[in-house]
Amino acid sequence: MKPTTPRDRNPRGQGERLREQIVDAAVRMLDELGDDQPLSMRAVAREIGVAATSVYLHFADRDQLVYVALKQAHHDLVESVQHVGGADPVAELRARIRVLARWSGEHPGLYKVLNESSLNQRADMSFKLVVREQTVEIVQRCMDAGLVPRDDAAAVAFDLRAAVHGTVSMRLNEPDLPWPPLDDQIDRYLVKLVGVSPAALGR
Repeated sequence: MKPTTPRDRNPRGQGERLREQIVDAAVRMLDELGDDQPLSMRAVAREIGVAATSVYLHFADRDQLVYVALKQAHHDLVESVQHVGGADPVAELRARIRVLARWSGEHPGLYKVLNESSLNQRADMSFKLVVREQTVEIVQRCMDAGLVPRDDAAAVAFDLRAAVHGTVSMRLNEPDLPWPPLDDQIDRYLVKLVGVSPAALGR
């Protein structure tokens, strides 16, 4: 990681700004590392040019800092799909899944820490439920509009998310396999798992 030059001391009353800088640095570093274990409070302090004590003033320990950083990264991910729309619920579902999958490819380190780190067993990561709930809601709208067969929307959404997560994880961990285009795989999941008509996808 490239060394950074020391930053100027924040004026009094700008503690919240320093906290934001600490979290932003932790997000960047987690994306580079792809693992939360090597991240230390001292390393984050060096990244932004402050004393380690300044980091401890805002976060009790490393796990709390990692948790807040992941929550921020996930919030940014959710924001990136909030404005995704489509001509109908199927088009919207397709567009959202594509955005989520592409984000994972663009931020492999964050994806790994968010979904594969031991922090998932040590901390309450319920903030991730929002994506699941939104996917269930859109699948239900697809069913209500008669665009896919009626079924248990929660179960269908779970199958879809599991397939996409599995695909993303394998692509990151086994990049040398002869992978087909990601969008093509997503379309096949929509057809096989959700019941979308190939004609609706232009296939």
